Amino acid sequence: AQVVKRETGIVLGAHKRNLVYGRLAKRLRFLGFSDFSDYVAMVEAPEGLVELREMLNAITTNLTAFFRESHHFQMLEQDILPGLMKSRMSEGGRVRLWSSACSSGEEAYSIAMAVSAVLPMAPRCDVKILATDIDTNMVSVAQAGLYDAKRIEAIPPRFRLRHVTEADGDQGRMSDELKALITFKSLNLFDKWPMRGPFDVIFCRNVMIYFDKPSQDALFNRFADYLPVGGILMIGHSETVPASNTRLVRCGRTAYRRVA
Repeated sequence: AQVVKRETGIVLGAHKRNLVYGRLAKRLRFLGFSDFSDYVAMVEAPEGLVELREMLNAITTNLTAFFRESHHFQMLEQDILPGLMKSRMSEGGRVRLWSSACSSGEEAYSIAMAVSAVLPMAPRCDVKILATDIDTNMVSVAQAGLYDAKRIEAIPPRFRLRHVTEADGDQGRMSDELKALITFKSLNLFDKWPMRGPFDVIFCRNVMIYFDKPSQDALFNRFADYLPVGGILMIGHSETVPASNTRLVRCGRTAYRRVA
């Protein structure tokens, strides 16, 4: 728990003991360890960096879906993007969106579908979506853009018909048009951020719940630094920006606008 907190900000309480055991037991067996203390000593050693990444991949939760919490995508398509189109695209300006915990990519592709609906010229303009996640395995899945047919069913028909093609093994493949809009990268939110920003919209949903309050407060302010005044932060249904943060003001259902 101490290693995970130090590396990722994720807090693993005692009630997570069985979850951690279940997710890491395979790694211990694979490496020939019979004791968790020996395993921790190895991942903390200089030669354990590769296994540390495997451990963090195993611990992180990757629950996601296309158009999950659909009100955010409605707001994006009906309110935010049309406003950006008027203020930026008429001048040839840039539009940047960030899916900061993209998991296996469904959120990023959902954002891209909303973008393509409002800005059909987006692939030929300066419109980009950055999608990042701490789990390198999930980033690889996202880059591939292949999903089981059951998961594809969550995509509204108007988007599914345009952007999804059948693939082998009862799967659906995301269109090249969507992939052209998205850059997938591995990123730990508690490391240094290499991108310059700013982002017009940042999605960080159902992530803060895994952090303690000081980490949450620091991350909210860090996101505000990467938003212009008027930029939007989307968070999860069980999360809230504290009232003490006067830089981010609620502007919709779990949506916050930077005002200062």
